[in-house]
Amino acid sequence: MNFSSDNIELFLAVLDRGSFSAAARALRRVPSAVSMGIANMEAELGFDLFDRSRREPVPTPLALALAPHARAIAAQLKQLQIHAVELSQGLESTLSVGVAADINSAALLAAIRRLSERYSLLNVELLSAPRDDVLHMLHEQRIALGLVFGGLSVNSAEQLQLVGSDALVATLSPAHPAWRQTDGGLFIEDLVNVRQIVVASRDLPVSDQRPQVAAFFWQTDSLTAALSMVEAGLGWGNFPLSLTQPLLDSGRLVRLRFKNTHNALRLPMHLVWLKNRPLDRAARELVDLMQQSAGPA
Repeated sequence: MNFSSDNIELFLAVLDRGSFSAAARALRRVPSAVSMGIANMEAELGFDLFDRSRREPVPTPLALALAPHARAIAAQLKQLQIHAVELSQGLESTLSVGVAADINSAALLAAIRRLSERYSLLNVELLSAPRDDVLHMLHEQRIALGLVFGGLSVNSAEQLQLVGSDALVATLSPAHPAWRQTDGGLFIEDLVNVRQIVVASRDLPVSDQRPQVAAFFWQTDSLTAALSMVEAGLGWGNFPLSLTQPLLDSGRLVRLRFKNTHNALRLPMHLVWLKNRPLDRAARELVDLMQQSAGPA
């Protein structure tokens, strides 16, 4: 038998309401049509779904065995119907978001979770890459939104929304020679001659060089790899405090102390999209959710 949405609805209506007449009222049909529909299903299945020997039909063990699967399919069909309406009202089928590899995405993920509760069938694509690659994907229309640290300049083709901030802090392995040679602090210019580990694009030039201090550096496109390189003593890093704090707390990394300045470069976190590409429904709501969680600027 090929089950359809109609006969699944019919089967569950009788099962849940306990009689053909009650099911008929719920479905706005006549009782004879409900009874005949169940009989046709039983004929195709080759077994009884309801015992009619009593005053009201009683589900058979086989009917009860089918019930959980029927309910699951009915719920999925309902979601599908809702999603079809949402798509007709401007909801995109897939929301693609790019996240800078060296940024804390916790607030973004929390907002996406809330969005998924509204639109359970929405497909979300989350791409992680260095900041310049994220912006490149945005302008290539590979993604609808990008979450990046604010740069030194503003691109007139981009629209941005402040959604938070984080402090970049210079960190080092306690086993690194530069740490062992300090006597309670150093000047920030001392780091010019110490290899720096940076998160950067493999193909694009770095557009914001504020986090870079050293005259020479090694690079990777992964923050996880960068932190591992710093922990291994291969160089020092300038990374978000919110992401390095666990390593600092465990003693695997140390936060440098400068004699002539603070060790913290606070940068704004922006959601960015293209002005000439209006955001679809889910993207707009994601921006609103993150703006609300960030609070007033």
